[in-house]
Amino acid sequence: MFDVVVIGAGQAGLAAAYWLQRRSLVPWRDFVVLDRNDGPGGAWRHRWPTLTLGRAHGIHDLPGLALGEPDAERPASEVVAEYYGRYEREFGLPIERPVRVGRVEAEHAGADAPLVVRAGKRSWRTRLVISAAGTWTKPFVPHVPGIESFAGRQLRTVDFWDAEEFRGQHVVVVGGGLSAVQFILMLEQAGATTTWSTRREPDWVDDPFDERWGVAVEERVDARASAGLVPFSVVRNTGIPPWPEYLAARDRGRLVSSGPIRRIRPDAVEFASGEVVRADAILWSTGFRADLDHLAPLRLREPGGGIATRNGVEVVRDDRVLLVGYGASASTVGATRAGRRAALTALTRLPAPALLG
Repeated sequence: MFDVVVIGAGQAGLAAAYWLQRRSLVPWRDFVVLDRNDGPGGAWRHRWPTLTLGRAHGIHDLPGLALGEPDAERPASEVVAEYYGRYEREFGLPIERPVRVGRVEAEHAGADAPLVVRAGKRSWRTRLVISAAGTWTKPFVPHVPGIESFAGRQLRTVDFWDAEEFRGQHVVVVGGGLSAVQFILMLEQAGATTTWSTRREPDWVDDPFDERWGVAVEERVDARASAGLVPFSVVRNTGIPPWPEYLAARDRGRLVSSGPIRRIRPDAVEFASGEVVRADAILWSTGFRADLDHLAPLRLREPGGGIATRNGVEVVRDDRVLLVGYGASASTVGATRAGRRAALTALTRLPAPALLG
């Protein structure tokens, strides 16, 4: 039986694994990391190739090994995958992949019962679980009247790959975050026209994107998670920075929202204002939900729909489970800190012999 099973080898999972090993646990004997991907990189390995490192928001150093200063014009997917792979090798982290965890359940009744992590026919018994599954596999699309009737193409952030596919087409981009903004600019450059839809006015911010700003964003997100409510995404609380190319696009009318959608027609989108826009495609850049389905057997959710947490990572309903990459720790800087906190908390919950190695 393992002392800890970490689910997910993204930023949060790798940070947790580093601190578990650094503080006492032996890889493969005491803990293991299960990752659904075919190789290193977490969700970053799935990002579109035109998202360069210089345009990727919030890539943060992992503990013990800095990212360095790679070419900002390289695809972020390549750079981060290489970095994570180098990190895994440098510290000899015990990562099994591809492993798609289906469920985590108690072996028997009782608060101290071992947990069983199941993936198909395989299973791992463990005292504790650090769930770092992230959000990439759970893109959110709101229900809009008529959405099923649309005859054109609908895709989500996770489905986007190449703006050239939409040359000569009109695309309605839905969502108020940075991804939506970047999609609009890429589509424009590729020869597509766009209409931007947001539920409220775009949140343009003047404050610098520094550590103080980041802490404030995390505090707002964490307040809901701590209360057991479904946390708002970090992106929703981030806002749009006043970068020159964004301001220029706003000035020429490209980054101006038409407001919320009232309904979708087979060939058009009708806005709450009454405006009707013909559309060839709708790109839903409307955020993500935390990947928590594998924890359903443990019944951790509160009446508010979320999982109540203490100190950002401790699950109120079950001391055997720690959450990272959830709520405020869904950003890379937040995930790094939460990974450390989860690992150190896990160590305090293990019996003394486990800490002796």
